[in-house]
Amino acid sequence: MFLQRIGNKGIRLGTLFDRAAARHPASFVILDHDLDIAPQLGRRATLTELAGLIDDFASRLWSVQVRPGDHVVVHKSDGFDISLLACAVARIGAIPVLLSPKLDGETVAVLLRRVGRPFLVTDQSKLENSLPAEVLEISRQVLLTSGEYPGATPFADLAGAPRAAAVTMPVDHPTLITHTSGTTGIPKLAVHTGKSFQARYRPQATVVAAAVRRSEPIAVHVSFVHSRMFTAMPISIMQGHPLIILRDDDPRTVADLFAQVPPGFIEAHPNTFLRWEVLADDPRGPLANVKYFSSTFDAIHPRTVNRLLQASRRKGRRFAQAYGQSEVGPIAGRTYCLKDGADFNGRCVGMPFPGMTGVRVVSRDGQPPTKENPGFIEVRSDGRIVTYLGEHHRWEKQVNDGWWRMGDVGYRTRHGCLHLLDREVDEIPGIQSTLEIEDKLFTRVPELVEVIIVPGQDGIPVPVVCTRDNKPLDQVAWQSAVAGLPPMADPVQWRLEDLPQTATTKIKRLELARLLTQEPAT
Repeated sequence: MFLQRIGNKGIRLGTLFDRAAARHPASFVILDHDLDIAPQLGRRATLTELAGLIDDFASRLWSVQVRPGDHVVVHKSDGFDISLLACAVARIGAIPVLLSPKLDGETVAVLLRRVGRPFLVTDQSKLENSLPAEVLEISRQVLLTSGEYPGATPFADLAGAPRAAAVTMPVDHPTLITHTSGTTGIPKLAVHTGKSFQARYRPQATVVAAAVRRSEPIAVHVSFVHSRMFTAMPISIMQGHPLIILRDDDPRTVADLFAQVPPGFIEAHPNTFLRWEVLADDPRGPLANVKYFSSTFDAIHPRTVNRLLQASRRKGRRFAQAYGQSEVGPIAGRTYCLKDGADFNGRCVGMPFPGMTGVRVVSRDGQPPTKENPGFIEVRSDGRIVTYLGEHHRWEKQVNDGWWRMGDVGYRTRHGCLHLLDREVDEIPGIQSTLEIEDKLFTRVPELVEVIIVPGQDGIPVPVVCTRDNKPLDQVAWQSAVAGLPPMADPVQWRLEDLPQTATTKIKRLELARLLTQEPAT
């Protein structure tokens, strides 16, 4: 952790684009969508233009009495302006609270109450189609990024507000609040400080600086409300990389864009990379120039890693996987190369970052943790959040003498490599690792685009499968694939879009298990 502390001045989100533009004034950002707050800007903007946009909207917020220490909730239709608005809020010393566009209105209302009469930035569509009427009452003021609504103030009406000076807050002051995935209920609100963000930024920035030339474009498809966006984005712009920001992960539109601007580095969700396997067959070679693929958030399957590496034509190409969590940032990592094949051990998530992060596995029964007897994974990092807003008791339950309980079970090899077997809440009796079985099924059944093993009503594991283009599952291939695996129920086939997902496209396993008991198989 000592390397995270040296010269840690905080992430300083409010002036991030100003500092990046001063270093690299000609650098640019390419978007696959128009910004709701500035559609006139188009889909290619310089860092200088974006810095000016952030300054403008910070001033508009200041004009309606947003002040240092105030909370500003941003819950609007999906777009990169969510991240830019977070920078604008931070620029005047206020605290952005980012809520995913995928959250339902009732959950948003619960979280608004937890924050305590914040300013709310939203849009006409959200107010008309998903948010309950009560949000107007429990918010101090409602601001609209687009459209009009009774009782709300459009940002457009605030245009021309006098420019407000940037406010510098202490490094230990909250700088951003994001929410957890909500896979087990109402999301928790994770409080990050400028210091904790800079600490988690450092190991990633060090790796990228050593691996990727400054001229190489970096493509990012990450939830705009996720803490990962606020380390991936600064790495790119502060190092001078052209930045490609994707809202849509549809393989056809992504292939078109990558064929025009070939990225050298891609950061995306595991399920996004799963969708992009088909790009390996595109004759234009949209992934041909990629030197590094990078992912965190959730387990990624060996088949997907191998397909993406096959699609690149760069020498020394690698797939980098980081193990971490919203609450602590990246903790451990490893890379894969083409020679690892499509059946490597995906449960190995690598080693901690020397001098920056620590990992230990705590026994659950007094016996040394092993693959057959996994223990609780606990980690150390200065990138750890400082609390859950309004639920500090829940934060305290996960901290043990400075070690953070990840909620995962696994073990470490004699060489120190960390192996992740399952989430604690997802363990199924008789199954050593559901993730390991899912890896094997992906490799053995190429038509799968998702497979999730959840407990059935009778305790027997139930595989829920999704196939490419929703084609019927090949039962002969399936029976061959499950040979030698622990006994499971017959597979249940669903459409991928019907699976309950988080903002980062992780499958809500507990919710899926509940739905299985209510809905007939399709």
